[in-house]
Amino acid sequence: MLGVSLRDRIRNVEIRRRTRVTDIAQQVAKLKWQWAGHIVRRKDGRWGPKVLEWQLRNGKRSVGRPPTRWTDDIKRVAGSRWIQNSSVL
Repeated sequence: MLGVSLRDRIRNVEIRRRTRVTDIAQQVAKLKWQWAGHIVRRKDGRWGPKVLEWQLRNGKRSVGRPPTRWTDDIKRVAGSRWIQNSSVL
């Protein structure tokens, strides 16, 4: 597309600037926060907010670090009471 190779050692930021393509990681993060705000504002009794707070109670846990969930990332940034403080989103 631009005629560059790995040997040119051009950074991804520069390639994205030239092609006017957005960074997919930033786009995913933006969409994640939009979705979280959408779910928090729901007050009609749907299962979305309930699933966010649900914890598995039975069964054995696998060995190693537990998988990171979407809510873990949101809690890291917005705090553990992010659902009650929906004004943060």
